[in-house]
Parts: sequence; C-alpha cells; structure tokens
Amino acid sequence: MADLFDSLPPDAAPRSPAARSAHQPLADRLRPKSLSEVIGQSEVLGDGGPLGAMLAAGSLSSLILWGPPGVGKTTIARLLADQTDRAFVQISAIFSGVPELRKVFDAARLRRDQGRGTLLFVDEIHRFNKAQQDSFLPHMEDGTILLVGATTENPSFELNAALLSRAQVVVLKRLDLIDLELLAQRAERELGRALPLDGPARDALLEMADGDGRASLNLIEQVMAWKTDRKLTRDELSQRLMRRAAKYDKSGDEHYNLISALHKSVRGSDPDAALYWLARMLDGGEDPRYLARRLTRMAIEDIGLADPAAQRHCLDAWALYERLGSPEGELALAQAVIYLALAPKSNAGYMAFGAAKREAKATGSLMPPAHILNAPTKLMKDQGYGAGYAYDHDAEDGFSGQNYFPDGMKRPVLYQPVERGYERELKKRLDWFVSQRLKRGG
Repeated sequence: MADLFDSLPPDAAPRSPAARSAHQPLADRLRPKSLSEVIGQSEVLGDGGPLGAMLAAGSLSSLILWGPPGVGKTTIARLLADQTDRAFVQISAIFSGVPELRKVFDAARLRRDQGRGTLLFVDEIHRFNKAQQDSFLPHMEDGTILLVGATTENPSFELNAALLSRAQVVVLKRLDLIDLELLAQRAERELGRALPLDGPARDALLEMADGDGRASLNLIEQVMAWKTDRKLTRDELSQRLMRRAAKYDKSGDEHYNLISALHKSVRGSDPDAALYWLARMLDGGEDPRYLARRLTRMAIEDIGLADPAAQRHCLDAWALYERLGSPEGELALAQAVIYLALAPKSNAGYMAFGAAKREAKATGSLMPPAHILNAPTKLMKDQGYGAGYAYDHDAEDGFSGQNYFPDGMKRPVLYQPVERGYERELKKRLDWFVSQRLKRGG
C-alpha cells in the first residue's frame, strides 16, 4: 500500500543519509511521521472529517479504509496506532489464514490483559471469505482488537454485513496533481536536487502516476537516477519511461464503475464522454465482445422503439468486430457508441415489459378469455371456446376492438410511448387503437 505525505516546511533540511539504508526506497524514506504530514486526505483527517473527529473525541472505532492504491491506507493505520498508543499489527488477507489469525488474536488478548490495546491492520481485507471475516467479530466486540481493514473494492459488495455494522467505512480519494506536486517537492528536498525535467515533462511524470502516491515516488526515483546535465523534455521522458498501466480490474469494482459511466453517458446523449469511457475500458483490457453486448443492451433499454435501427446498428458493429478483430474492429464499436448517444431516447418498451411481468406475477392463474381460445375438439366447442371471436381482418379497418385480457381483469396500461423519434408515430397509432377500442366496447 502506498503512502501520502505533506510537503515539509521550506527550510526543512534533508534527513541524514547515515540514518537510513542506502538501499531504502524513496517512498519508505519519506514515510510520514504524523497524521499532519499525510496529504490528499484532508476531508477525512481534518477537524471536520470522520477520523479527525474520532481522534479529537479520544474514541477511535474499527474502520474500513476504502480507496485506490497509493492513497495512504497503510500509513494512516500505522499512525492511528501511534496516536492512540496501541500496538500495530499488520497482516495481509492474501497470505494469512485461520491459524495465523488465531495467533494474532491470542497475542492481542495477552496485550489487552496487560493493559495495552492492539490495532490490527488487515490489508486486502475483501479477500477473506465469509468465515474468516466472521472470526473478527467476537474480538472486535470484546475489545481485544481495533480492526482497521484496507480494501480497493466496494465494501458493500465484498464485506459481510455483520462486519460492516461494527466498523465505519472511510473513503480515501486518489491524489490529484497538486498533491503529487507536493510529493515531488518533498522528494527533491530529500534528495537535495531538482528533477531533471522541464515543465511539460514534469507534468507528464505526475500524470503517469495516475493518482498513486507510491507510484509517483517510484517514478521520481527512477528519473533521479538518470545521468543527465540538462532538463529533459516530455518526448524524451516518454522514450525513457513507460506510462503506468491503466487502473482497471475486469472482475472488480472498477469494471462496474466504468461500464456504468459508459451506459449513463450514452443515456445522457453525450458522445464525447461515452467515447472516453469506451476508450478507458478498451485500454484497460476489457473484452470488446462484452462491450458489444452491453451496447446492444443499451440500444434496447434506453433507445428502444424511438429508433429501432439502433439495435441493428449494434448488431452490425458486433459482427464487424468479429470479422476484423482488434484494433480495427474497435472502431465499429466506437461508431455504435456515437450512434447510440445521439439517437432519440425512450425506455417505454423497457418499462412496459417490466410492468407486464409484474401484472403476470399478480394474475398468473387467470385463463385467457374463451373467445380467443382455439376449439379443436367438440368438448371444447361445447365449453364455449372460440365462441364470439371476431376475426380482425374481416373488419373494414382491420381492427375488431375485442378484449384479449382475462375476463374480469382490469385492463392495465403498460406501453406508454414517448413523443420522440419513431415512437412518436407509434404513439399516434396506439392512441387511435385506444379510442376505437373504447367506441367498440373492447
């Protein structure tokens, strides 16, 4: 887990090299010594923030620190232990199992009996299964441990309700460019020299970190190791240093966040934003076939009969991708995104089908009216099947106006077309059928 730091006062001298290992990473050398040095999380650590308020009241509860990599989860937990005079114990859900947890709980119990508390920091806590998460509960309740869990995944999806009810979720945000610049300035003071980059190259270096404090310091450490007597340009930097891979987990929270952003951008008729989120997902390694399927769903759910061609356009783009593959076929998906974003929108069909399913569930035992049932046998004819059925093609205008809902069922209104796109024409037709049905008593 990465740490964040506030810049030291301008007159602060670099720490003595003798006090640290020559091989100690820069990020570790700049680890904050107090919560006041942590940057980027003032909304959480400030006087009005949840952690600031807890510390001011002298009452710290168990916590779940939720945020992306490199925002200081480990450091904040360590400093909370220092500030509340608790022993700091760190485990990782990736490498720890039930035997390790038992040892941790036993040691914490001994400390408690001796009058000292334990802050147990669990990295990647979402990786523990339900039984392992449940094992924390009794030790949290009797005060054996103060649990601080760290996760990059949405706790609502990954953690048990019982555990969440006993801990406060604290959301940590990614670092912005101002935070990363403060971090770079602190690194320069620590190393005693400025980064060998001109202005645009310096901005590019900070952008490469993508909001991750530790990644930023690692990149700075690489650049500082280069032998150069001049400032490098952005192009020279990009030749020497690879951009970090996009933060994207195809099976995790980021996957759902980005597909939601793409869907809502299409629904909001914003082709530029929709193209951006499509590019983000493709850049992160998302399967283009998954995107083709979701685009087709958007055409059905959010455009529907306002533009029936949208569904065909998505299917064509899907087929084109299958023929061309990546990267050429991705352009077909991009064009489908543009088409969907600019198409007239209607969810009338989506809403109508949802209402129909609710009606079907509520009245699922009702038979169709007898006049629309076929009567292939004499017995069925005797029962009145088919009696009185009006063949619509025999009507002068091709419409009989008969009732097709079960006898005795109140007729619901399910499909309510909008006054947009092709659905405007469908609304005219529907209104005519409704008026004629009323006249003919159907």
